[in-house]
Amino acid sequence: MDYNKTLNLPKTDFPMRASLPQREPEFLKKWNENDQYKKLMDYNEGKPLFVLHDGPPYANGDIHIGHALNKTLKDFIVRYKNMTGFKSPFVPGWDTHGLPTELAARKKAGITAESNISD
Repeated sequence: MDYNKTLNLPKTDFPMRASLPQREPEFLKKWNENDQYKKLMDYNEGKPLFVLHDGPPYANGDIHIGHALNKTLKDFIVRYKNMTGFKSPFVPGWDTHGLPTELAARKKAGITAESNISD
């Protein structure tokens, strides 16, 4: 008996292998040509805003697996919020490399932590 014929497997046009390194450029090209991100933001216009600020890149040392996990989890959350009734833009982190310059400028100007820059 040919047991392959006894399996109730789905019929699909999907390839057996994803071949993502070869196929990703065509996906990105299509998404960019169709301006998918703008369409998503336009679709969610007027809905409650949910912003998950992404922290600065590698502010706590060299890149490690925790950074990848962190980026992935934030991506999941933002995508989920966009699909469940929120306008949730992707907000990249800020540049912490400017912090030493800011601190030196504050010191030179005599601005303390207790005072305000606008003072």
